[in-house]
Amino acid sequence: MSRFAGRVAVVTGAARGIGAGTARRFAAEGAAVAVLDVDRDAAAATAKALDAEQALGVACDVSDAASVDAAVDQVVDQLGAPHILVNNAGVTRDNLLFKMSIEDWDSVMNVHLRGSFLMSRAVQKHMVAQKAGKIINLSSVSALGNRGQANYSAAKMGLQGFTRTLALELGPFGINVNAIAPGFIVTDMTDATARRVGMEPEEYRKVAAERTPGRRVGYPEDIAAAAAFLCSDEASFITGQTLYVDGGARI
Repeated sequence: MSRFAGRVAVVTGAARGIGAGTARRFAAEGAAVAVLDVDRDAAAATAKALDAEQALGVACDVSDAASVDAAVDQVVDQLGAPHILVNNAGVTRDNLLFKMSIEDWDSVMNVHLRGSFLMSRAVQKHMVAQKAGKIINLSSVSALGNRGQANYSAAKMGLQGFTRTLALELGPFGINVNAIAPGFIVTDMTDATARRVGMEPEEYRKVAAERTPGRRVGYPEDIAAAAAFLCSDEASFITGQTLYVDGGARI
């Protein structure tokens, strides 16, 4: 398939997990792909492994405005103006409210919300100029509330409001903005959560699958498929929406 031939896709937090899976999908469908990640070496390695004619690994701290601007400038210089942005970068600092530090709260807000704001602001000017673009923000089923994740839940629901607002502002310029809210996805992050609660990852996945109507857990490829559709021409009349990709489960 070559739905994205001639287009430039930027994926944040793309060195591993959902981000890497999404980068692979866009590369497989013909896009030039910029893999942005705070880990420079991991970003470069993931970009090198992509089956793409053009792929670029870029170090970027999405919570830092100067880092974001420098990264986007590098993408434009080496690949061209972005047509697609996937705001995937994220962190967790889980704790119950009375144990949650200000640093725990701020670090999650800075990466998820501030990061998506900075990246969208930096990329939209190029999309507005070309009168076309697709922005995907990664929300989560945790946006609906999840014990021990007051910071993460608030940030992920905030991204849904951010998505609706950007759709209103950028729609007149041919830019679609949507969100994807994954359920349980097998990643290093969910494996780390398993160990934190005293379970082996395989056991944790089994429990998650049992409470999911689809009776399985999700994988990065499931989210990548949704992102590819929402960024395709076929989805040109879909904007401001949050698509839950969770096998029918809710927290």
